Amino acid sequence: MRFDENLRQQAYDAVDNQFPVVKQDPYYPGYHMAPPAGLLNDPNGWIQWNGSYHLFFQWMPFHTGHGAKFWGHYRSENLIDWKLEPIALTPSDWFDKNGCYSGSAVADEDKLKVFYTGNVKNERGERQTYQCLAESADGIQFEKKGVKVHLPEGYTPHFRDPKVWKHKDHWYMVIGAQTTEEKGSVSFLESSDLENWTHRGVLSHAEADPFENLGYMWECPDLFPLGGREILLFSPQGLAADGIDFNNQYQSGYVVGSLDYSSASYVHGDFEELDRGFEFYAPQTTLDDQGRRILVGWMGVPDQNESEQPTVSNGWVHQMTLPRQLELKGEKVYQLPLDEMKNLRKHERYNQKVEGESSTSLSRAAEIEVSGEIDELNIFDNATISYDRDAKLLHLKRLSYVDGTIETRSCRLPNGLTHLRLFVDHSSLEIFVNDGEEVFTSRIFADVENDSLNVFTKNTAHLQIWDLKNDTIHIRD
Repeated sequence: MRFDENLRQQAYDAVDNQFPVVKQDPYYPGYHMAPPAGLLNDPNGWIQWNGSYHLFFQWMPFHTGHGAKFWGHYRSENLIDWKLEPIALTPSDWFDKNGCYSGSAVADEDKLKVFYTGNVKNERGERQTYQCLAESADGIQFEKKGVKVHLPEGYTPHFRDPKVWKHKDHWYMVIGAQTTEEKGSVSFLESSDLENWTHRGVLSHAEADPFENLGYMWECPDLFPLGGREILLFSPQGLAADGIDFNNQYQSGYVVGSLDYSSASYVHGDFEELDRGFEFYAPQTTLDDQGRRILVGWMGVPDQNESEQPTVSNGWVHQMTLPRQLELKGEKVYQLPLDEMKNLRKHERYNQKVEGESSTSLSRAAEIEVSGEIDELNIFDNATISYDRDAKLLHLKRLSYVDGTIETRSCRLPNGLTHLRLFVDHSSLEIFVNDGEEVFTSRIFADVENDSLNVFTKNTAHLQIWDLKNDTIHIRD
């Protein structure tokens, strides 16, 4: 207990020392969750519980690199204003001493229970992995309950990120895994009491039909019903770029299928990328009391120039995406900004038709909506969205924060471009295309003095711009 208390105090001291610098960084977001100091990555334990939304996150408070992760914790009643709560988990026990890795949360017996991966390495750097439980009566203070799942046969110690849910009267868990043949996979477990778990087998893997060698490790699985089907989200590592697809270091995406609980079998279609931007990984969903399936993702990618981001010099790196509602249309998952996001609007800055070339100013916390087909939209002379009518391709280009060269990510729009909705927040850009048909999530580190927005269209489109709230993340009371 003393070690746990010491770790917490060290983390709080790090925030006290660093946050005054962090909050002055012009790239620090105004309405996206970000770390008060250090490094943030995967969303964890994403849940609505007792009237509040809880978003836990992987956190290294002491520096901007990876290491023995804590679980940080944001809470909100309205999905707009987020308060940083006390640390939920510290890497202070034998079963998690090298990191309280990613996991999920469920409500059970009037308690909030979180499952997470305990990461342990010996003196030779060899990994051991444990699936652990902690619980809370108030959603703030957590008591660890120790190891509930040991490593089953057939897997390497790359076995992590448990996502737990209830179906009828039983509990189920999927875990991201690597088989002993070093193929990515998802493990499937079952329990009647959240204490004793039975390994039901491999739910899918890198060579399951219709895949062909889909990566050496699958991280952060999430299995849930949507539109009468079962969706499996996961983040495979080891995919080679293929034209406009798979251009990040690691990918995140989904398959649409049907799960048979009795036989523990899952039949699914092909893998589809969930986001077409430069920074997006490890998404997790929850179901709220309005029946909405809501996703949050990490606006980052492991091993992808993390140390080169310009915020590192100010002692922080990475942030979360906005929460998004998921809908299934045919075999495609759409992502939509929540209705609550309209409550971010402070006032309307621009509202009129545009044709030819148009220019205006843009605040660093802004929402942009374009109805109609445009040819090009440029933000802060840093990020450009362009549409190729003939190829029906939409491109996002930005200036690399590493060397200033132009980088490109693209998506195909079979039915053309009709609508864009963009959220700008100091150093981030989220683009919702055709009411969620495609999404681009990216960091942009533009000249802080530049406030330009330029639009070009051969046709006529309608452009609206709102200034957004710039103070919805509450680190200190």
